[in-house]
Amino acid sequence: MAVEDRFAWAEGARLFAGVQELLRPSLGNSDAFRPLPATPTADALAALGAAITQRAPFCLSDRPLPEDLTCPPGVFLTLTGGASGLPKAVRRSQRSWTASFAVNADRFALRSTDSVAVLGQLSHSLSLYAVLEALHLGLDTHVLAQHSPRTQAARISKVGATLIYATPTQLRLLARGAVAPLPSLRLVLCGGGALDPATRAAVKTLCPNAALHVFYGAAETSFITLADADTPEGSVGQPYPSVELRLLDEKSHPTSGVGEIWVRSPYLFDGYALGDSPDTRWNDGFVTVGEMGEFDANGQLWIKGRRQRMVQIADQLVFPEAVEAMIAAREGTACAVLPRVDKMRGQQLVAVVEGAENRAQAEKIIETCRAELGPLASPRRVYFRPDLPLLPSGKPDLRALSTWLETQS
Repeated sequence: MAVEDRFAWAEGARLFAGVQELLRPSLGNSDAFRPLPATPTADALAALGAAITQRAPFCLSDRPLPEDLTCPPGVFLTLTGGASGLPKAVRRSQRSWTASFAVNADRFALRSTDSVAVLGQLSHSLSLYAVLEALHLGLDTHVLAQHSPRTQAARISKVGATLIYATPTQLRLLARGAVAPLPSLRLVLCGGGALDPATRAAVKTLCPNAALHVFYGAAETSFITLADADTPEGSVGQPYPSVELRLLDEKSHPTSGVGEIWVRSPYLFDGYALGDSPDTRWNDGFVTVGEMGEFDANGQLWIKGRRQRMVQIADQLVFPEAVEAMIAAREGTACAVLPRVDKMRGQQLVAVVEGAENRAQAEKIIETCRAELGPLASPRRVYFRPDLPLLPSGKPDLRALSTWLETQS
C-alpha cells in the first residue's frame, strides 16, 4: 500500500461521536495552523475532520495552548501523556503516522467492513492515532470517550465494532462495566502501559473472538515493538516492522544486559514544539526517551522502566514499574508505586492500590514483594483508594498521587 504524506478522510468512512454521526466536511486546502480543543468530543471531532479534509496542520489539546504555537503544512502536534510531569507538544510529520497506517492495514487485514471503537480522550495520542488511522483507511469510527465503560460496551455491541484501541486501564474498566461478551470484536490493540495477567484474562473473556496485540511505543516514537499470542508473558514483543533497536549502557556502549532503548524508524517525531525532556536525546538517527529494557535470547524485549523513575534505595537501583507489575499480577487490580524520603535509606517505596482499605491485603502485598523482589524493592507501606486518579492517557497520575500521599499519616 502506498504511503501518503497527509491524513485523509476516505470516502465511505463514517465518524461517530457516541451515537451522533458527523458529516464529512467539504474539501479544501489550508496552510493555517489550527489549535483544536479536545472537548466536547463531538465538537473536537468535527474540527479535526475539517482540518484533515482541508489539509491543515493542527493540535488537539485539553488545555489552553500558547498563542504563538504553530507548525508548518504536512505537520501536526500531539501531546505526551504527562505521566510524571506536564505534557509536552510533540511535532511530527503526518507521514510518520500514515506510514504505520499502511503497515497495520496489511498486518491486521483491515478492510472497509471493519469499524473501530476508541475509548480514550482525543488529547491522548493513542486515541488520536486510532481515529486518524481508521478514517484514512476508510473504516467507520466510534469515539466513546465521553461514555461510562458500561455504555461503551453497550455501544460496541450495538454497532458491531470489530476493532478497539485502548490502554490497559481502559480495557480493565471496560471488562468491569460490560454486562455481556463482545463477540463482534476480532482485534484488540493495547498500548500505553503494561497489560497485567488479570486484565489480559478479562479481555479474553470479554472479547472471545478477538486477537489481542500489545504494542510498546511513545508519543515521540510511535510503534516500537508488537506482541502477539506467541510473546512470553511480560514481554512487549519484537520490533515493529521497519524499526531498529539498540540497547546502550551508561557509557553509550551496546550492551547485552539492561540498557537504554534507542530507536530508529520512519515513525519518529521531529522534536518538541512545547516543553522539553532531558531524557529525550538523538544520536545518529536514533532517539531515546529514557526507557530501560533488555532482550532475551529469542529477541523479545522486556521493559524495565523509565530512567527518570529509577529509585536508589541504599545501594540498589529499583524500577517502580517492576513492583507495580508484580502487584497488579498478584492482586488483579490497578496500583502505583512511588518513592518517599527515608532517613536511613535515602528513599523508600510505597504502593497505592485501587480498592477498599484492607489491612490483611496490605500485609500480604508487602510479604509477597519482599519474597519476590527483596526487602529494598518492597513497598514499606500500602495505601488504598477507591480509584486512582488518571491522566487523559489512561495512566495513573503520579503527580496527583504524590500530592495525595503528603496528606496521609
